[in-house]
Amino acid sequence: MKPLSDRLYARNMRRMPLAFMVVLLTQLVVVPWSGSAPTAHGAEAHYSGKQGQVLVVKVPSDDESAMVQGTFLGRSIRFFLDPRLDESKGFVGLLGIDLQDEPGTHDLTVELKQGEQSRTLSYSVSVLKEKFHIEHLTLPKDKVDLDEKTLARWKTEQEQVKTALATDSQTRLWQPGFVEPVNGKRTGIFGSVRIMNGQPRNPHNGEDIGAPLGTPVAATNDGVVKLTVDHFFSGKGIFLDHGLGFYSMYFHLSEVLVKDGEVVKAGQIVGKVGASGRATGPHLHWGVKLNGARVNPYSLLDLPFKGQIQATVPPPASDSSAVGSPAP
Repeated sequence: MKPLSDRLYARNMRRMPLAFMVVLLTQLVVVPWSGSAPTAHGAEAHYSGKQGQVLVVKVPSDDESAMVQGTFLGRSIRFFLDPRLDESKGFVGLLGIDLQDEPGTHDLTVELKQGEQSRTLSYSVSVLKEKFHIEHLTLPKDKVDLDEKTLARWKTEQEQVKTALATDSQTRLWQPGFVEPVNGKRTGIFGSVRIMNGQPRNPHNGEDIGAPLGTPVAATNDGVVKLTVDHFFSGKGIFLDHGLGFYSMYFHLSEVLVKDGEVVKAGQIVGKVGASGRATGPHLHWGVKLNGARVNPYSLLDLPFKGQIQATVPPPASDSSAVGSPAP
């Protein structure tokens, strides 16, 4: 026979009202939860994304004259009035997660200045690890192991790019609606760890799109030609400044059809596909830097800013298996 205490507990449970039993059970059962991570204590909101992705951070404000500036992992994040007319008033910033940012939760600090008043907002951002491809490439020895003269040239070219991109346009030049510059087969995947002639190299910081020689290359959005180059690794290339620390790059061109300082529009033909620089065949290397972060250019096509221009140039007649890289 069961102890008296157990018999009394069982009798009381049978007499317990059904509604009360339901409440009791819901307190005892742990319900599985899915979705984005919960907001960290003291944070305005929480965002998460993988290495190489672009996040849209929203800062509500009724004052269109407010100044909003953010800092994430030592990088400045520029905010601007939300171009989406159907959204509530406020500012948005494009936060790029670099392909080598440390996975984990990091702080995004935002300064909001309205007149003489200023306040600091705190957001938490979870950086998720992306699983990048591994590529094994075989190239001519002189394209991988640089002699002193070529190494000195590469360093000079790197300094040229660094100087040119040191000052950003202080206004947003791009408009809603991003363009894929070339429609072709993706032959070099963003973030890929490249093993060249058996030697590990820097991860691939753009997307290689195979296309026939001479295929037109379109600007991904409105901007200003910041720099045109003919470099050892990237060959003939174009750097477009889209404002507020947002740049797009187009490398290995056969022809450059724009000049430094020229204003271009989304979809405008700025060059032609080639195999200049370190390349095994005709293709376009398309890259994007956002406030210093190397991000996947295809993430631009997923941004929630839609405009009239969504198409790209006509697709090429055939694919190419060419690959290239602008860095050793």
